[in-house]
Parts: sequence; C-alpha cells; structure tokens
Amino acid sequence: MRAGKVWRRSGVLISALVAFAGCNRHAYPANYHEYAYVTNTGSNTVSVIDVVALKKLKQIAVGGEPTGVAANPKRNEVYVVNAASGTVSVIDAVRNEVVATIAVGKRPYFVDVLETGTLAAVANSGDDTVSLIGVEQRKVVATVHVGKAPGGVKFAPQKEAGSAALAFVSERGSGTVSVVDPAGKLLSSVKACAQPTDIAVTARNRAFVACSGEGKVAVIGSENERDYKLYALLPVGQTPTSLAMKPDTGEVFVTNFDSNTISEIVSSDATVNATYYIGGKPTRGVVSADNSLLYVSNFDSSNVAVFSIDNGHMFATVAVGSHPDAMALSGNQSFLLVADSGSNDVAVVRTKVARGDKPALLTMIPVGARPSGIAIKAFLQ
Repeated sequence: MRAGKVWRRSGVLISALVAFAGCNRHAYPANYHEYAYVTNTGSNTVSVIDVVALKKLKQIAVGGEPTGVAANPKRNEVYVVNAASGTVSVIDAVRNEVVATIAVGKRPYFVDVLETGTLAAVANSGDDTVSLIGVEQRKVVATVHVGKAPGGVKFAPQKEAGSAALAFVSERGSGTVSVVDPAGKLLSSVKACAQPTDIAVTARNRAFVACSGEGKVAVIGSENERDYKLYALLPVGQTPTSLAMKPDTGEVFVTNFDSNTISEIVSSDATVNATYYIGGKPTRGVVSADNSLLYVSNFDSSNVAVFSIDNGHMFATVAVGSHPDAMALSGNQSFLLVADSGSNDVAVVRTKVARGDKPALLTMIPVGARPSGIAIKAFLQ
C-alpha cells in the first residue's frame, strides 16, 4: 500500500529516483556487491535486496520461521536461524543460495558471529542451550547448557589478536546471564534481572543487558575475565527491548518500548546520562559509523526517528511502512534499510543528504510475510 503512495506522487519523483539509481550504480567499483538479507518469519523465506541497484534480487526458501540473521565479516556467507526447524541455513552471498543446513537446538532465535569469522553462536530457547558452530566445518562443535530460555547471544569484541572471544547469553526464563568461552566452557552464570533480552558488549568484556521485565539495564563484568558478577542495575524506561552501542563504545542507547523513550548510558562509568522522548513503541536502534546519529524504529508511530547524539535532540522523523522493526545501515552509510513487519516491505531511507536537508524516504521494496531481521553483506567479486 505505502509503496504505491510513494510511486504515485509524481512523474518527477519517478524520474528522479530512476536517475539516482543509475548514479548510485556508478558510485561503486564494477566488481562491488552489497546485499541486504531479510528474514521473513511468516513465509519461511529470506529476501535478498541489491543495495547498489535498490531492488529485490531474489527470494530464498529456508527453514520454518526464520528470525535471526548475521553476516560473516570474513567470509561471503550469511547465517539464518530457523526457529521452527531448529536449524541454521548457510547462504553463499556470491551465489545467493543455501549451501548448508546445520541442525542446532530447539527454538533458536538469535545468532552472532565472531569477528574472526571462524565461529557462530546460536541461542536455543527451547532446550536451554547455546550451539557453537565452526563455520569452516559447517557443523556444531560444542553445545553448552545455560539458563532457562536463552534468547540473546553476543560475542565480545576482540581486544587484540589471540584474546579470548567470550559469548554472553541472556536467559529470559531464569533471569540470568551466562558467559561462555569459544571452546564451549561455561565460565559464569550471573543472576541479573527479570527477563533479560538484548546485549551489548564492550572490548573490556563489560556487558550491558536489557531487562525487559523490570525497566532496567544490568551491567555484568569481571576483574579477571573469569569470575563475572552483576555490577549495577540501571533504571531506564518501561520494557527496554534493545540496545545500540556507538562504534566507539562510549555510550549505549536503550529503546524503552512502553515508555516511548530512549535512555543514554555512559558505558565507562555505567550511569544513565539522560532519557529522551523518541516516538510510539520504539523497538530497535542503530548508530552511524561516525558516532553522530542514532536511528530508532518506532513500532506504533510507523516512522524512524533520527536523533543527534552530540546535540541530544531528535531532529527528524521519516515515515516508513507499518510496524517498523529491524534496521541496518548500508556499507557507505548512504541508506538505512528498515524492515516493516506490518506491511511486509523494506523502507529505504536516504541518510546522506545535502547540508540543511533531512533524511527522507527513497523507496519501498516488497519482501515476504512478517520481516523480522536484516543483515548486510558487502564484498568485491
């Protein structure tokens, strides 16, 4: 519906978009490819969007109820978690085909990939385990029993070559956070808070965890990288759902779904700096590579809020499709792709604009039913 409204505005707009798309293709090397992979939970597919040409390239059949998706930073592969099938689909990003299906635990929802590209971790909410996948072998190399109903898993950034790559796991059913080493050893299980969900981790292995059941963010850390404990419970808004950390890790932004706000946490001293109104039922956030802008999808407002981090204010909103959720920035930060779970499309927001202009909706791309996750992979081939 909304796509039709955009394209019917005027012939001038259509001509401008066609011209822009042509210029966009010439802005990249001839052998450059960039694709967005969108998991469609309601249709058991992944939509592949060509970010250079700004069009849907392909629809790939995967397992039942695909949810989480992650791109390998070192290999031209993308991993899709199929909640109903208990599997992970491996997509070759060059051919855009499923090249392997890996059995994991029951009801997996989330996947993260180590910076080295050698290991993936999958949280299996149905059997209280985490599956560690060796991506070269394309098989599970370790299964770790953790707390009840693990939903989120996140690797810590590696501080230096050879440093331990720890995975932090949030367990909604037991209110705990587990710390797992890459060999599959459970290092710690920390009683954290009610219904922990999303996780953000600094290079110092300090984890911030959204506690959706009590309106707080838990801070987990260790002095020796072995014995982890709860350092603080920071009050934020009602039902914090996701965390967005600046690339420089200086601040963490919390979307408070039932307060219509975001909270800003200073990561170095674990304090809540401020809370701002952002829109109706904010769900996800993503920060620009230069640490200056925060984009927030507002589920009820059907828009994306653009927040200036340096100035501490929201300076624009962009109307997108119905019930926007997952988001991802393109490699050159020119576009923000927004998965609209209610209207089954992806909104493309132009973010690089002339001085004085604001980000604006460029086009809408139809995908499958109930898009829930999005990941971007760019490479030269």
